[in-house]
Amino acid sequence: MPRPSLPPLTTLLPFEAAVRHASMTAAARELHVTHGAVSRQVQNLEKALGTSLFERGTRSLRPTAQARRLAAAVREALDLIEAAAEEISGRGPGGPLALSCEPTLLMRWLIPRLPELAARHPELTVHLSAGGGPPDFARDTVDVALRRDDFPVPEGVSRVPLFAEWIGPVCRPELAERLATDGYEGVTLLHTGTRPAAWDDWRRLTGHTVPSSVTATTGSAPQQTFEHFYLALQAAVAGMGVAVGPYALVHDDLVGGRLAAPYGFVADGTGYGLLSPRPPERDARIAALLGWLRARTAALTPPPALAVRPAPVG
Repeated sequence: MPRPSLPPLTTLLPFEAAVRHASMTAAARELHVTHGAVSRQVQNLEKALGTSLFERGTRSLRPTAQARRLAAAVREALDLIEAAAEEISGRGPGGPLALSCEPTLLMRWLIPRLPELAARHPELTVHLSAGGGPPDFARDTVDVALRRDDFPVPEGVSRVPLFAEWIGPVCRPELAERLATDGYEGVTLLHTGTRPAAWDDWRRLTGHTVPSSVTATTGSAPQQTFEHFYLALQAAVAGMGVAVGPYALVHDDLVGGRLAAPYGFVADGTGYGLLSPRPPERDARIAALLGWLRARTAALTPPPALAVRPAPVG
């Protein structure tokens, strides 16, 4: 059947990749062709459509609104074609599921719950790796990623929200009692290189004022900085001081009595989500993982007693 409005099909893959990467160089690298080959195909598509699809700068390539709309349609069509081909050939997604997860969430929350996942879904084998930031599913050997949403979701990536981030100071229960009577005087504040603004974020969100004698700028109070977030939280468990901890990452220690949250928790406006190169319902492995994660993360909102806005201190 003639389709006079259909653009040249050979132009669509290079175009979609160029839109997704906002770079013809990156698109060429993904498709294993030259930059010139991608550029020619994009120009052929623009000629066929009679309109420009990119705003071209000296060092930038910005897809127009029309280009993003067409690229989304191309991705949807490619997903449908791929799903049909997998069904016909019997080569649908299978084998182990490669899951990349934020390192501290991986260590302090996910790994302790893996036996439950295995019991719930014995057919699912999960290979874990630690990682952060935007995943590159075309480059990395990763099927799905669990990430905090502190970056824009890459073009063409599916994101399913899971739970919100709540933060608050945490420490040993005996130290929490000392804070209630003596304040922060002489108490070590624990910091981390991977979230250096954690204390400032908490102060800004709650209005809680740490006394000036123990602020980081004066240098008059004990301060200790750790390279990674999980090290700072482990130091709090060991009684070395007070750290700002996300509720999800300290949940088990709160329940086990190893940590206390003397001022409760406050939502910081971010959250965690499951990212995948296509919607989870098109991969039974990801769908199974997502269903389990949704059930388990439903408890990662602080109970009302812990979600109280703290009164200013000092």
